[in-house]
Amino acid sequence: MNAQTEFLSIAGPAGVLEVAVDRQSGDTLGTAVIAHPHPLHGGTLSNKVVQTLARACVLSGRTAVRFNFRGVGGSEGRYDEGRGELDDLLAVVAALAPEGPLCLAGFSFGAFVTTQAVVRLIALRELDRVVLVGTAASRFDAAAIPAELHSRTLAIHGEADDTVPLAAVMDWARPQVLPVLVVPGGGHFFHGQLPMLRELVLRHLRT
Repeated sequence: MNAQTEFLSIAGPAGVLEVAVDRQSGDTLGTAVIAHPHPLHGGTLSNKVVQTLARACVLSGRTAVRFNFRGVGGSEGRYDEGRGELDDLLAVVAALAPEGPLCLAGFSFGAFVTTQAVVRLIALRELDRVVLVGTAASRFDAAAIPAELHSRTLAIHGEADDTVPLAAVMDWARPQVLPVLVVPGGGHFFHGQLPMLRELVLRHLRT
């Protein structure tokens, strides 16, 4: 993302995981772990939406941690339909954010995995913020966000998303009464709208 990005290799459940860390100047307010889109459809830690999320996290005073799921880039292993990918995310949290304020964020497939991680971690530690962008609710079984986290959760979706229809996300959110912020005319990748996406996420992280 910038010249200060630090690339690491950590031990994961299926072998080495490739990680990129971006730090803000000064004291940190916590760590944000960000999950990327579908591994079989070009998703990587360098995805533009993922980088936008990382930039917002850094601007908010957090350390941003992106990583490649198993089988992507320098990460070992093979795609596991979300099961192993959840384990990858949890391994990154354990290695690089074992304590302190934690924000979980994800885009598309990564948002689906993030919902599963929220459910797994909520009983173990406090989650400072949750950010879900383009949640892949039409293709995967996205978990419900616990009610106590609703005020700390930002779900964003593009009105014109033709990869994950807005209706599918509303069907997921409705039983939870979880608000969804809809970007008018926004597509799945928010082309031409990434600065706005960054500002929306940053506003959430700063509240």
